[in-house]
Amino acid sequence: MEHHAQHEPAAQPTEADGGARATEWTRGRVGLWLIGARGSVATTVAVGVHALGARIAPPTGCTTSGPGFAEVPLPGFDEIVIGGHDLSTTPVGLRAEQLAAAGMIPAAIVAAVRDELDAVDAEVRPGYDPSTHTGSQSEAVARLAADLVDFRERNGLAHVTVVDVSSTEPLPADRPEFHDPALLAAAIAEPGAAVLPPSSIAALAAVEAGASYACFTPSAGLGLPALRAIARPRIAFAGQDGKTGETLLRTVLAPMFVERGMHVLSWAGANLLGGGDGQTLADPEAVRSKLASKTRGLHSLVGEHVVAPLHIDNVPDLGDVKTAWDHVHAEGFLSSRITLQTTWTAYDSMLAAPLVIDLARLLSLAGAAGVRGVVPALGSFFKDPWGSEVHAFADQSTALKSWAADLGEQVAGQDAAGAAEGQAGAAAPGADPVPIGGVR
Repeated sequence: MEHHAQHEPAAQPTEADGGARATEWTRGRVGLWLIGARGSVATTVAVGVHALGARIAPPTGCTTSGPGFAEVPLPGFDEIVIGGHDLSTTPVGLRAEQLAAAGMIPAAIVAAVRDELDAVDAEVRPGYDPSTHTGSQSEAVARLAADLVDFRERNGLAHVTVVDVSSTEPLPADRPEFHDPALLAAAIAEPGAAVLPPSSIAALAAVEAGASYACFTPSAGLGLPALRAIARPRIAFAGQDGKTGETLLRTVLAPMFVERGMHVLSWAGANLLGGGDGQTLADPEAVRSKLASKTRGLHSLVGEHVVAPLHIDNVPDLGDVKTAWDHVHAEGFLSSRITLQTTWTAYDSMLAAPLVIDLARLLSLAGAAGVRGVVPALGSFFKDPWGSEVHAFADQSTALKSWAADLGEQVAGQDAAGAAEGQAGAAAPGADPVPIGGVR
């Protein structure tokens, strides 16, 4: 008997192999507004968006370009317009050339998108500087929000997502205004009163402008309870502190120990980094928020009993390369000793940038669907996943794909219904056009 091979249907091409998405985005161009727009992460994002949009580089490292998202309508890389706030005056293009000279970004890619980087820089506006600002903080919020609205309207954008990738701030001391929206509103209206840290001024401006928001740093941002209460009915938001390297590895490995019944006794870590982040985190107050967010998920996964010392040290000659070393001590069968050591070395900005692009695409989808409030399904991107106590990366990834698929179907259904309604109206026989004002 002769057997014929059964040919599987050809797989739909995805962005990862240079093909088109199976389900297209129909809502128009979207904005990505970066707080810290001239820094290393933001500059890498800008280079990446334009390189991917021009198809001169593959979307390696972008979660939303994988096969699990092929049926989800997301804005294309060439449909993302970038702007932002920053206090730095170093142009984005020059910063990109500096990163290329340091070996982080291929110089040929920077050269290929150099004009686009100048266009990004033209969209950067001065951020909030508490040392030079005069007037009330509410006036500062209004100015930043006006920049966002102007950016959206000038570029004809369907939606804007704000992502904070600025330098880590010291955590502010708690105060009653952080827990009561009315008290907060009154406090920031007082001229000269410095109530909110800069990251929270930027976050509140995003809310006032109706832009989605994600905090990719451990700074306060939208994390203050009063700000979360203000934002919840108005915008979609997620955070906090991007999960890019060491913590990502921990949230993959820690569930393994738990599922195999191994008892983790200690999990020590050390981080070595230079560049701007190294300088910032050399400040004991600034590093405090970073250490808290990095350790929180580990204790959630393996237990509060675990001894988890963690050090972050500034090593200037490392530049933008970050090295994270972990030492895990666990107890196995019949009290046997288990030791695991890991070393993770990478350009931190290159790990962060594709995730920022993912967040812009996914929060644009949320905006298209009318989502409001915290989005727990975006927890896989953060050390501190707002709205969720799930830290295991595999579980977070499953939740993300399910949420994106469901929301994508909803948006695609809205598009189909709108198209059908338009066709029905165009084909209705004997229908006279109705002049403006509704009078025939």
